[in-house]
Amino acid sequence: MDMGDIIQIGAQLFQTKLDKDGDGLDIGDITSAISGLVSDDDGNIDISSIISNLNSGGFASLVGSWLGDGDNDEIEPSQIQEIFGSDKISEFAEKLGLDEDSALNGLAGAIPTIIDKSSSGGSLLDSIGGISGAIGLASKLFGR
Repeated sequence: MDMGDIIQIGAQLFQTKLDKDGDGLDIGDITSAISGLVSDDDGNIDISSIISNLNSGGFASLVGSWLGDGDNDEIEPSQIQEIFGSDKISEFAEKLGLDEDSALNGLAGAIPTIIDKSSSGGSLLDSIGGISGAIGLASKLFGR
C-alpha cells in the first residue's frame, strides 16, 4: 500500500468520524490537509516524528497498539493536540473550515489507522531510516 492510499484511507475515516459525507467537506481537501499534517518535507508519512511525539507525551502503549498487528487503541482528541501542537492543528482546521474541536475529533479517528497502515508490511523500516532508525526508535520507546 503506498502513502497516497494510506492518506486516502485516513481522509475517509476523518470524514466518517465527523459524519460530513455530504456536508461540504471535500475528500480531496481532507486528503491534502492530512497529508500536510503527517508528512515530512519529502511527502512521506513522518512516522518517526509522530512516534517520538507520542513517546515524549507518555503514550507508548498507543504506539505499541498502532504498530502491532492487533486492534488499534483509541486516542483522545486532546492527545492529538499534544502530538502535533496547537499551531499545526489550528492550521489544519483552518484549511478545512472547521473548528479545532471538530478537527481533533476527526483526527482521533484517522491517525491510529494512518500509523497502523504505514507500519504494516515492513514499510515502517523504510519510513524510520532502516535498521539503525529502528534501533534508535526502540531505544526511545523503551528508554534504553
